[in-house]
Amino acid sequence: MTPRFRIDASAQLVPEDRSVPSPLAGRSGTYALMATAPDLLVFSRTPAEGGSIPVPRVVLAGDAGGFPLSDLIAFLSQSRWSGVVRVHSPGGERSVTLREGEVRGASSDDPADRLGEVLVRMGYVERAQVEAALREQPPSKVGRSLVEKGLLKSHDLFKCVTHQVSEIFHAIVLCREGNFFLIDQPVEDKSGHIIQLSTQSLLMDSIRKIDEMAHFRKRIPHGRLYVTRKRASDGKLEEDEDRVLGLLDGRRTILELGHAARLSEFDVTKVVFRLLEGGFASVTDKPLMVPGPGVPTPLPERTAQAAAPARAPARPVVTVDPRPVARVFNFIFREIRDEVAKQGMDREFIAAANAALSGQGLTSSPVLEGLAFAPDGSIPENKLMESFERHRAQLGSEPLATFRQALSDMMFFLLFQAGELLESRADEDLARRVKELLSTLEAS
Repeated sequence: MTPRFRIDASAQLVPEDRSVPSPLAGRSGTYALMATAPDLLVFSRTPAEGGSIPVPRVVLAGDAGGFPLSDLIAFLSQSRWSGVVRVHSPGGERSVTLREGEVRGASSDDPADRLGEVLVRMGYVERAQVEAALREQPPSKVGRSLVEKGLLKSHDLFKCVTHQVSEIFHAIVLCREGNFFLIDQPVEDKSGHIIQLSTQSLLMDSIRKIDEMAHFRKRIPHGRLYVTRKRASDGKLEEDEDRVLGLLDGRRTILELGHAARLSEFDVTKVVFRLLEGGFASVTDKPLMVPGPGVPTPLPERTAQAAAPARAPARPVVTVDPRPVARVFNFIFREIRDEVAKQGMDREFIAAANAALSGQGLTSSPVLEGLAFAPDGSIPENKLMESFERHRAQLGSEPLATFRQALSDMMFFLLFQAGELLESRADEDLARRVKELLSTLEAS
């Protein structure tokens, strides 16, 4: 548990829990207080004595309003860094986990980021179904519970978890207030759901939202403004706009409206902006107690250049023969299936995998279209080769890299699905074996 301190009215530093040893023991000396944002205190020993502490430890901290987090994450991706980026902002605390520069998971204490909310927003289940599942299972098991009840497909759960992580990532990149911390700590192969997302692709997708948010900030400088209703709905508003308009009482900030409407900070800012543009609402810097607050002066306009989302270029693959790639992935697929078979769930596992393949929702590549997993967990090699040659012209300038990415996307879905069925130790061991098999491709 993180030690907490309170600065009282007399400017004394007081630990909140006096029953535990103070973490400041052994830190005696003279310190300089650095100039920082109001939510961050930084003390630097003068003169410095050096030294280090074991992980996990904070190796970088700063003001999210003074340094673009997108630049920091881009650097971490290029450096193939492993650890956690944590952001504390008025919108909540969020973190993203990186392993060798790629996104492997994310967490958030914002209710709008919960998996159940994502499932409802994306239209896969009804809210009543999520609430019923939560009464029976902890939040970490809600997705699997819905799958077991037949209310959700495994590959749709995977898409929603991927979307959830992407949205948390975008919220971190969009953050312009609060503090960020770079935490050096081991990243376990098994840490919740097993996913891997391209950091570069996520960053490119964030550019669009950054530009949109810059446009919104012309009228909405930050999320701590209060929103007042000016007139009722005209019946032509979108569902989210109607819902937010119904919540306007002049006593909620934009961030609080987002929590109440179960929308992310970006989405609720976008909705409020539309309501302002349509004359349905106004914003103030104080809560509405009596009529009279006016709309604050907008910030000076800035030009926002639109940038379309684009996929990051795939890493070049030295080999020109697709067969070695197909064989390694088929070995991995069989390895995953065999582990699941020990639990007697291999038939259901293969059926769910084939449903994901037929739905074509896990990869944008056409190379897996029309294919299916055999009972042993592999995809027939001859059919894979035929599909590769048939679609080669559609696979871009690096067809083999695109082919490999499609198989990798399928592999992470299978690992995700297996992780819901296996005991923790078996799942960790499987992840280790898969990593070793993938390393043979890197070495080839």
